[in-house]
Amino acid sequence: MAIIVDQDTKLVVQGLTGSEGSFHGLRNKRYGTRVVAGVTPGKGGQDVEGVPVFDTVVDAVEETGANTTMVFVPARFAADAIYEAVDAGIATVICIAEGLPAHEMLRVYTYIRPRGVTMLGPNCPGALSPGKANVGIIPAEIFTEGSIGLVSRSGTLTYQIGHELTQMGLGNSTIVGIGGDPVVGSSFIDILERFEADPQTEYVVMVGEIGGDEEEKAAAFIEAKMSKPVVAYIAGFEAPPGKTMGHAGAIISGSSGTAQGKKEALEAKGIRVGTSPTEAAQLAAEVARG
Repeated sequence: MAIIVDQDTKLVVQGLTGSEGSFHGLRNKRYGTRVVAGVTPGKGGQDVEGVPVFDTVVDAVEETGANTTMVFVPARFAADAIYEAVDAGIATVICIAEGLPAHEMLRVYTYIRPRGVTMLGPNCPGALSPGKANVGIIPAEIFTEGSIGLVSRSGTLTYQIGHELTQMGLGNSTIVGIGGDPVVGSSFIDILERFEADPQTEYVVMVGEIGGDEEEKAAAFIEAKMSKPVVAYIAGFEAPPGKTMGHAGAIISGSSGTAQGKKEALEAKGIRVGTSPTEAAQLAAEVARG
């Protein structure tokens, strides 16, 4: 099994006719993901290398049975694209687009949560279940199938840790990028809960970064609710107060949100924390190999 995306994923790409949407949508298709449709208003009836394009998500769902969307449209249109997909019955939304204003994302969040919609992003690399499906911009070729779940706020660090695990002969059940903005569709806890319930996942690596308190909340959840071993890495040990790290959510204020503070909170709950991506991968390997 896997979480978020798998063999049953039927993907519609909102923005498939754009350069980024077509590049990554077709990459996902070549990997084996069932890319069943694209949506670009005004371009219905066209196709992109055999993938039919529709004017609306409703049309795409009715014609193809799409159940997952990848949002690859400019930020100013992204919120409307998400609403359109949810209203059309899409159950899983993966928003690659970045630059959504926080107040817009708050409205999106409060709209989708009561409807039971799973959302990753915005400003995220997507989700990959090796050997099953890839939805997003994750370089799937560096990952192999296995039993380690990986959840991260940072795409690049996810790739590095995943690659190091692969070099150690270890694979992943699902890699999930939740996004680096202050307001995202899924929290660490949302994904950890799903990994806990996933039969394929035996261990979990959590990649956090400076800013906010999501990692501290996750630590309490792991202690109280998880039976599977979790190791972690926090990016930003050298970041001074007020320093951003490329993500809108990665900013520390005073003594709040520091990498050291997060590391201490996690270790207080018995979670081992690496101080570099390499060390985190080595910790995961130690746990996986007993």
